[in-house]
Amino acid sequence: MNTCELALFAWVPTVLLMFAVLPARRAVVMAFVGGWLFLPVFGIDLKGIPPFSKVSASAYAVLLGAALFDWDRLLTFRPRWFDLPIFVWCFTPLASSISNQIGDYGGVYDGLSACLSEIVLWGIPYFLGRVYFNDWESIKELAVGVFLGGLIYMPLCWAEMRFSPQFHKWVYGFHQHSFAQTIRSGGYRPMVFMQHGIACAMWMTASAIVGVWLWTSGAVKQVFGIPTFVLAPMLALTAAMCHSAGALMLLIAGLGTFWWVRTFKNTLPLLLLILFIPGYVTLRASQTWTGENLVQFAQKTFGEDRAASLEHRLQAENLLTQKALEQPYFGWGRWNRNRVIDPDTGKDLAVTDGLWVIVLGTTGWVGLTAIMLVILLPAVLYWRRCPPRWWLHPMAASGAAFAVLLPLHMIDNLWNAMLNPIYVLLIGAMMGLGATVRAAQPQKGFAVLPRPMGPPLAA
Repeated sequence: MNTCELALFAWVPTVLLMFAVLPARRAVVMAFVGGWLFLPVFGIDLKGIPPFSKVSASAYAVLLGAALFDWDRLLTFRPRWFDLPIFVWCFTPLASSISNQIGDYGGVYDGLSACLSEIVLWGIPYFLGRVYFNDWESIKELAVGVFLGGLIYMPLCWAEMRFSPQFHKWVYGFHQHSFAQTIRSGGYRPMVFMQHGIACAMWMTASAIVGVWLWTSGAVKQVFGIPTFVLAPMLALTAAMCHSAGALMLLIAGLGTFWWVRTFKNTLPLLLLILFIPGYVTLRASQTWTGENLVQFAQKTFGEDRAASLEHRLQAENLLTQKALEQPYFGWGRWNRNRVIDPDTGKDLAVTDGLWVIVLGTTGWVGLTAIMLVILLPAVLYWRRCPPRWWLHPMAASGAAFAVLLPLHMIDNLWNAMLNPIYVLLIGAMMGLGATVRAAQPQKGFAVLPRPMGPPLAA
């Protein structure tokens, strides 16, 4: 058994130990954040179930720990109308596979196998988020976990920016991605234990956005004895230094939204971020918009290399979209049928980087609509049910940060397909909060925050 296999299999009893000695909710946070941050980028093929990876290991371990140590909590789940998108997303692969059955490929068995993969990667973290994080206190605890995860990664990122990404190789024996892609602008883009430098930069961006909201709202005043007014700006600066143009733009958008909400007490930038996503997908899928002006903006802002990379992605989107729309409703299913292959050379003509175009090609408009609703609906519900004037309250700030973060995550997915189960946990958590939140009349001052489905909650 190599180091990667040992780490993945050992994670299950480690998580069970967390449930045995810690409050269950804290064990859930530590298991998902710790697993994502430090387990290897590696998968073990197991017959009949999805590969055993850092994502599935955490999902299995937390679900088992909850079943053994906190069974009553799992029984509190009650389906609501806003759970429909995740259900559709997890089971659309069955329709895709049946509609594309050719010989030994496709069909009910293949479709159910694909559904199981989505349930493990999406359904289980979503379900656990729903049942464990459905009030103000639990949402704040989850936000603190995300913030701490970024702080723990901060010195590791500094080290890899200086000496090159080496931690994964030192611990697990290999680089998890092409080393050439870590060299940026005369420096190094850190990866630490994530699958790519882009994923690491986006994680640091997410942690920084959450940290700034926790700091400025007064929800968390210090961490490890260090004031958050010191740590949060350091984390934001580290995220900006991760040599990822996309993550930098999203960091600016997230912090700009925070500034706007704080200054004007409305959420116009958040609504624009949400509307940008279906607008982009519609314009690109119909090829109404070529994206040339976006390439020109990237060239002026980030240079020729980044502009060339973006142009290459947009060209690939054009080819993949044309192929996808040949099966518009449920897509082409699995087995790379959504890819564009040169019939003469067998060469793949289009790199599939963006999650939206991958989903459109494999599960069609049904799957793409479902996954966009899964990611964006929590932000819409929070906007509808918690007035913006309360977003800087110490208890409401965590949910507000997540409401901004999830659309940014979906925007990142327009060009990158890098699953992070912590985002899925956040989605379930925000839906869980939506299950217990109903608009209430605020009381005088900020001493009391209205709990949307019940009596006011003392801050």
